[in-house]
Amino acid sequence: MQAKIVLLPGDGIGPEVIDAAARVLDHVAARRGHQLTLDSHPIGGAALRMGEPPLPDATRVACVAADAVLLGAVGGPEFDHGPSEKRPEAALLQLRKELGVFANLRPARVWPGLEDGGSIKPEILRGLDMLIVRELTGGLYYGEPRGRTANNQAAFNTMRYSRPEIERIAVVAFESARQRRNLVTSVDKANVLVTSRLWREVVTEVGERYPDVRLEHQLVDSCALLMVSNPQKFDVVVAGNLFGDILSDEAGGVVGSLGLLPSASVGGRGGLFEPVHGSAPDIAGQNIANPVAAIASAAMLLRHALGAAREADAIERAIGETLAAGARTADLQAGTGEPLSCTGMTDAILQRLDGIEI
Repeated sequence: MQAKIVLLPGDGIGPEVIDAAARVLDHVAARRGHQLTLDSHPIGGAALRMGEPPLPDATRVACVAADAVLLGAVGGPEFDHGPSEKRPEAALLQLRKELGVFANLRPARVWPGLEDGGSIKPEILRGLDMLIVRELTGGLYYGEPRGRTANNQAAFNTMRYSRPEIERIAVVAFESARQRRNLVTSVDKANVLVTSRLWREVVTEVGERYPDVRLEHQLVDSCALLMVSNPQKFDVVVAGNLFGDILSDEAGGVVGSLGLLPSASVGGRGGLFEPVHGSAPDIAGQNIANPVAAIASAAMLLRHALGAAREADAIERAIGETLAAGARTADLQAGTGEPLSCTGMTDAILQRLDGIEI
């Protein structure tokens, strides 16, 4: 297999975790005889510091031409008060639009051995495995009009969804459920929002095409409660851009750390793959970041963008075996010994990978 992958290390801990993921990709490629070209480009705050826009034109062109894109993280406190177009996060919205990716897949599982790593009782978490399907290119983040009033005394955004936008993300959710446990939970706020009433209507219509998949509707507030009190009830959760963003971060707290959650943004060119965590500037450069989410994102890249399911399965198995053996980074530390560094955890995963047939 030959493939061109663009690496966007970004800001904060992004370069550290992307380096870890790149090491794993190179390792797998060498084992299988693949030719993976990994090219790095600036994005977000890293680009702004170079005098470039958040998404430089050269980066955009490279991403569009690539077979897949692996992103670290963007953002930093030094950019929090700039204009919208000069904030690192603007690069993400633009890149998603350029690639045409509309479905964000965020698996949230509790790895064996980590059941007591969070604040929820282990018996509630044991075996937890859900998939959050977030609509990525519509809703409140993209709706128009947006802005501030002329006197700067008010600001406004528009939550907007069309029937085709809702239908296509619902199809992704139902197709995903068919590969899992045949349950879709659709999240909305239909008791208040007109947008959500259309969402519920369209998702219900799509569900009629999938008689083998059970459909449930949940208001976003009750869903948030159930996700921490009874997360085992969920299989595939589908939500709009805003609600999906919030719930997937909550899932990080449920499983114990955002450092464990990968994601895949698909539906357009190649795909955009990234850990769910942010840039974490407070720990950047200290080699203590958890690389698991970035490495698992690389596994999703292999599976969804390159059709290399066998390689992806091997990486995920190596992650699971490493964690089950007691390896922990600082965010997962629970008094079981000295935590591993970012590179130390990566080394441990690579060592496990060496013992797995690919």
